Amino acid sequence: MPKIFILDDKKYIEYEEDKNLMDILLSENIFLDNACNGKGICGKCKIKIIDGDLEEISETEKNILKEEEIKNNIRLACLLKPKSNITIELLQRERKHRVLSSGYMPKFKFNPSIHKKLIILEKPTLENQRPLEDEILKQLKIDKLNWKLLKNINYKEKITAVFNNDKLIYLEEDDTTQKNYGVIIDIGTTTVVSSLIDINSGKELSVKSMINPQKQYGLDVLTRITYELENKEEGILNLQKAIVSDINKMIENMCKETNINKENIYEITVSGNCTMLHMFLGMDARSIGKSPFAPKFVKSKNILAKDINIDICKEGRIYCLPGVSSYIGADIVSGAYVCHLDKVKNNVLFIDIGTNGEIVLSNKGKLLCCSCAAGPALEGMNISCGMRAANGAIEDVVIDKEDNKLTVIGNENPIGICGSGILSVVKELLRTNIVKSNGAFIKLEDLNKDDYRLNKLQLNNKKREFILYAKENKILITQSDIRQVQLAKGAILSGFYALLKKANIDMNDLEKVIIAGQFGAHVSVDSLVGVGILPKEVNEKIVYVGNSSKTGAYMALMSKNARKEMELLSEKMDYMELGASLGYEKLFAHCLKFPTN
Repeated sequence: MPKIFILDDKKYIEYEEDKNLMDILLSENIFLDNACNGKGICGKCKIKIIDGDLEEISETEKNILKEEEIKNNIRLACLLKPKSNITIELLQRERKHRVLSSGYMPKFKFNPSIHKKLIILEKPTLENQRPLEDEILKQLKIDKLNWKLLKNINYKEKITAVFNNDKLIYLEEDDTTQKNYGVIIDIGTTTVVSSLIDINSGKELSVKSMINPQKQYGLDVLTRITYELENKEEGILNLQKAIVSDINKMIENMCKETNINKENIYEITVSGNCTMLHMFLGMDARSIGKSPFAPKFVKSKNILAKDINIDICKEGRIYCLPGVSSYIGADIVSGAYVCHLDKVKNNVLFIDIGTNGEIVLSNKGKLLCCSCAAGPALEGMNISCGMRAANGAIEDVVIDKEDNKLTVIGNENPIGICGSGILSVVKELLRTNIVKSNGAFIKLEDLNKDDYRLNKLQLNNKKREFILYAKENKILITQSDIRQVQLAKGAILSGFYALLKKANIDMNDLEKVIIAGQFGAHVSVDSLVGVGILPKEVNEKIVYVGNSSKTGAYMALMSKNARKEMELLSEKMDYMELGASLGYEKLFAHCLKFPTN
């Protein structure tokens, strides 16, 4: 079999012909950015060919790669099918990412579903041969016992009974009442956050986060659904295996860190968007990606952990929080519950900004919600030099007459720009009038030779580009990048206005705008309003609540009352399909325009 030699790792990989290089590398767990899942659109899967015969460069690659890159044998792995031994150099490495794991926590009363009861037994004697089962039934004051539970224990002086609500789910030898643990998980499209919780005290013992491992099948929801459409049952299984395997690793790492036995974890509560919960449970999500976008389920689910191969107590359970629709998931229900949107006496808007912008309007407690297809630009994807919020990513920009002032995650040399950074630079491009309100770069011929902006722009085949960073590796902002931000801004702002119009309320009637989620936590009010994602009228009304999805999962673990209330809340949230609303296309077109200074 032919081989690929990876220069960076000094290792050989055997491969089968007719597979593209991206698929070969990913199958060996070698990191490679692939935002479009191998469609040859995003241009992120660049590698350098050091040696070997390859097919001639395609027209698609010529359109995406720069002339200098082509001269240096840079190719797109997704469009390259090797046919013989080759040597490559990787141009990317997995970097430490910044993941939001905390958020606002309202006061609530602990009332967990999982609780334990200690049974103290007398040793059996010849005179008293009372069966163990009878003794347990008597002390627990229950009528029957699943015979399988007796297999776990012997006749000991102390036995601990584990209950989920009123149901006995497990028996353990000795007194284990102080060993009562649960896990909460927020599964986002981009990131996954989990915490190990002491159910007795409510204390968070360990927190772990990771980039969602399903990234190798696409960086956004629709790309992963497309992967299912193309690969059918195998695709569904692969997506589930990826997330379950890494969640098991997270649990194992948290247990090692705290010296806790995973057999003493009895429940996991999971929040996330509708598609992520489908893929976590191994449910077919293909219907979510095509009209009429009907999911298989939105109600809460309570299942055995072992049914999807999650490795905790043998009888441990998984509770998935409820959603509303295909694009208003459990993460948004969590946020609405955490922020008491159904109880406010004024008008409050809640927004979770990401690949989709989910918006909930509370009109004095009446909830109306919608989802806007913002696209992955706000996650740093579909941007020419875009990347996730990892070390080396530019996250804030000030355009100066001399050098641009950049804030970089990890205080490293910049290698790309993340979502908060692209918003910041667009805000600055608008402030300095380098970009006009219609989204177009100012023409170079309209600038006099003494204008400092002239040196910050360049032409690339008649296309204007802004030079953000010009040292080790050039970081440019292209016209296409501006358009991607413009589309995201238009989608979110139009959803904002559509909900207000539906509720028949004015912008000035809003008391508060609540921003939730990973992206929102790292974006300044100046950027949100400066780019026009939010209108200037709400500038002084914006508050941040962090990861409200994870908070909702915590409340569901620690309070069965909260769980019931979230289920009721999800049924009271009215969903509005923007595309089907009267006059939406005209509204969207209007919202594309950037604000003027």
